Amino acid sequence: MARRSHAIKEIEAVLKHAEQQGWRVVCGGSHAWGKIYCPWNSGHCRCGEFCISCVWSTPKNALNHARLLRRVVDHCTMRQQFERNGRSKMPWNTPLH
Repeated sequence: MARRSHAIKEIEAVLKHAEQQGWRVVCGGSHAWGKIYCPWNSGHCRCGEFCISCVWSTPKNALNHARLLRRVVDHCTMRQQFERNGRSKMPWNTPLH
């Protein structure tokens, strides 16, 4: 089943980028539009600080929020270590988050 798209095109583009990197996008939540989950979900990844990020439905500044989400995805510590070791296969995205 396909997820619903985000109303703000810049944030939707970042969500598609996150999915291509193996991140899981989950719609719904109490105050947020949804959440993105790191595919590694490792305790070594910055103490779990960036393993989950909220996606707001109506952020005060949509471009800054999109930039922040992209930064979280692109600066994942575990992904950087994975790429440094020369591996190209993405980890299995576990639903146990």
